[in-house]
Amino acid sequence: QVQLVESGGGLVQPGGSLTLSCNASRSILLVYFMGWFRQAPGKERELVASFFNTGSTSYADSVKGRFTLSRDTVKNTLNLEMNSLKPEDTAVYYCNWGHQYWGQGTQVTVGS
Repeated sequence: QVQLVESGGGLVQPGGSLTLSCNASRSILLVYFMGWFRQAPGKERELVASFFNTGSTSYADSVKGRFTLSRDTVKNTLNLEMNSLKPEDTAVYYCNWGHQYWGQGTQVTVGS
């Protein structure tokens, strides 16, 4: 069993930045895949950014160049730095471990 706790969401103006953090109850070195998903009202949950244990990352086209993943293997944290935020980035953001475990989600709202 793995517990994931997300933090860092909030309200930000268009063009602003936020950094989301996902803290895992187990070493993130143990899992091949961790990722951030998001779900906007009335839409399906979508994969935003992936971190593989090889160190490689991948991003959805809609966030490429604006969002950046990083991890802290000492704190067992996966971070998502989000820049140049747009209203269409508004969603609940979820952390995922191994396509199996989910965090509770953190709300990101981009607007004035």
